[in-house]
Amino acid sequence: MTASSGPAENTATNATKAKKTNPYTRGIVCLLWIFVIFGVIAMKMGLAPMMKTMMATAHDLLLNTCFFLMAVCVLTGALGRILVEFGVVEMLQKILHPIMKPVFNLPGVASLGGVMTFLSDNPAIITISKDKEFAKYFKKYQFISLTNFGTAFGMGLLVIIYMISLGYTIEPLIGFAGAIIGCIVSTRCMQHFILRSYPSYRDMEAVDEVYSEIKETEKEGKSKEESLFTRILNAVLDGGKGGVEVGLAIIPGVLVISTLVMMLTFGAGENGYDGSAYQGIELLPWLIGKINIVFEWLFGFHDPHLIGFPITALGAVGAALGLLPKFVSEGWVDGNAICVFTAIGMCWSGYLSTHTAMLDSMGYRNLTSKAILAHTIGGLVAAVVAHLLAMIIL
Repeated sequence: MTASSGPAENTATNATKAKKTNPYTRGIVCLLWIFVIFGVIAMKMGLAPMMKTMMATAHDLLLNTCFFLMAVCVLTGALGRILVEFGVVEMLQKILHPIMKPVFNLPGVASLGGVMTFLSDNPAIITISKDKEFAKYFKKYQFISLTNFGTAFGMGLLVIIYMISLGYTIEPLIGFAGAIIGCIVSTRCMQHFILRSYPSYRDMEAVDEVYSEIKETEKEGKSKEESLFTRILNAVLDGGKGGVEVGLAIIPGVLVISTLVMMLTFGAGENGYDGSAYQGIELLPWLIGKINIVFEWLFGFHDPHLIGFPITALGAVGAALGLLPKFVSEGWVDGNAICVFTAIGMCWSGYLSTHTAMLDSMGYRNLTSKAILAHTIGGLVAAVVAHLLAMIIL
């Protein structure tokens, strides 16, 4: 008895010591990271300009990015709910299942999410997934991987149209093909990571079967009692309400992560560090410039400044598109760069700033790191494929 209880007692003692020391250790490590990150930025910009830029950037992101995304969520939520209410989702499931299943390992209704994010932005997939009539077609691991699937098409229409407006026609289509390949890789990787950690998710339904039966009965009753106008009105209002909730959920991720990424990417303004929004220390482009040969080989980039586009796309693809006029005027951009920018801009489309909020709103925050890793791989594959296709076609 004594011999067998010894290790247990030692384990309990060690656990007790860990509980006493860990809070202090974690606190010290946390403070050190904060001082290192913001200390480096403050040394370059100055403490006061750094704080002012941080607040100005976050404020501008809130007004011009977050509220825009919330509006997108409301509209897509309303449209998605109408499509669910009147059987379009069920029709897509039957028609596209033979394509979606072997390619993405997703049910046919997932194509609706791809279309919605292509026309709007990443959070549209979460707005739709909140509807349990949509989610009932998925296994749990497939449902979670919707975050990666939808993000790969985020703001796709805007990206392609913007590239065409710059005078390029074939190049955006080549980039779109690369984004599709990246989406397949990202979605499949995410599903693999989920099943490796949670094998039981393979057979678990995303929506409880009892709920589905009750909902089907309620739906039949409503269709008999409510008029067509009432059903449309209720669908629009319910879907829009869900969009507001999603729009609020993504605000913290966009403000915190995008602000930090942009302060590490952009440089000083024309008047130096005056506290304006979107100023920074250009740390990430400097680091990438040290290994630019890698990106020249993988992406065909012939100037280190071009890496600013994918880095910025990590936080917001809209901000990344804003870099292109400068790139074009400086003569850094060629057809290959447009192909790669389209592919990686669509596939990443600000996933670093939205993935956390999206998974949190779905109730799977603990899988954020896996989703980010899978999508990082998918985006790099999209860019490499676009570069190879550009070499062949262009």
